[in-house]
Amino acid sequence: MTADSLLAITVLWGFVFIYAVMATMDFGAGFWSMIYINKEKTNATNIANRYLSPTWEVTNVFIVAIVIALVSFFPGATFILGTVLLLPGSFILILLALRSGFLVFSHVAKDYEKSLTYVSGISGFIIPGLLMLVLPITHGGYIEVVNGVHQLQFEKLFTSPNIYAFIGFAITSTLFLSSLLLADYSNVADELDAYKVYRRDALTLGPISLIMAFLIMITLRTEANWLYSNMMNYLPFLIGSVITFFIAGTALVIPSGRHKGRIGRPRLAVIAVTIQYLLASYAYGRAHLPYMIYPDVTIQSGFTHPNTFRALFITYIIGFLILFPGFIYFWRLFMKDKRYLKQSEN
Repeated sequence: MTADSLLAITVLWGFVFIYAVMATMDFGAGFWSMIYINKEKTNATNIANRYLSPTWEVTNVFIVAIVIALVSFFPGATFILGTVLLLPGSFILILLALRSGFLVFSHVAKDYEKSLTYVSGISGFIIPGLLMLVLPITHGGYIEVVNGVHQLQFEKLFTSPNIYAFIGFAITSTLFLSSLLLADYSNVADELDAYKVYRRDALTLGPISLIMAFLIMITLRTEANWLYSNMMNYLPFLIGSVITFFIAGTALVIPSGRHKGRIGRPRLAVIAVTIQYLLASYAYGRAHLPYMIYPDVTIQSGFTHPNTFRALFITYIIGFLILFPGFIYFWRLFMKDKRYLKQSEN
């Protein structure tokens, strides 16, 4: 591994992590909006829609950044992934387009608002599971070269316990992270009924997502032992991830520091869970190196020309120097603008 290729994969993995956290919260908010649509007393759907409305467009910026970074930094890996993921990738794009369209039209076509909410909620529930398929496919055993063409072996894919463990983790993490952030958002907005609902959901789904993470490790040991063995070299990060998970759980059951009689400190829980996923993703990412697709493509063999990388890297730095202050300003408005937080349901 060269310094350039290692830097490139770090940038790409950073985009993946940011998108994973933001997208799970985004997709989950659509799901909760659908689930609580007929329970107006808690105001939970209104809270989910307030979060969902301004964030889904920002979230899509990062999936574009991931695709561009993958194509420009690692064209060799992109060719193989683009070939084998043509069918599932096309399905994901269709669902993303449908969901985005329905999110727009749900604010315009009021007569169809409820049915559009169901469509966006269901598609938001399916997309994370499909996106997560990319990771186990890169572990090896699911791609076969036939007449010089890489093909995805669907029979092996859908009979693999590891695949279903990853899908289960994607879905439960989506619902856990989104309920946790919506609990924090409800708390800031002083929507006590919605806060109680989302805090309960987070406390329920958190342990389930942790169980799914353990199932991933158990199935990895038999289906991708090379990756499991490498991850054991980063065991302190995995242990730290579990510790921060329990810190987040504790934060949800201790008394609130600002509001008397209110249980939980959701902001602390959100920070702890973000650190939890960062530690776990670092251990997974480091263990995956030097392979991008095992055993065919390494980060070095799939890497672009060094001169091309340096030019692109400078472009990325300039771009994010421009965009990052805008993201910070957006988040501050989103979480602190009392007029938006306190708006009443139409």
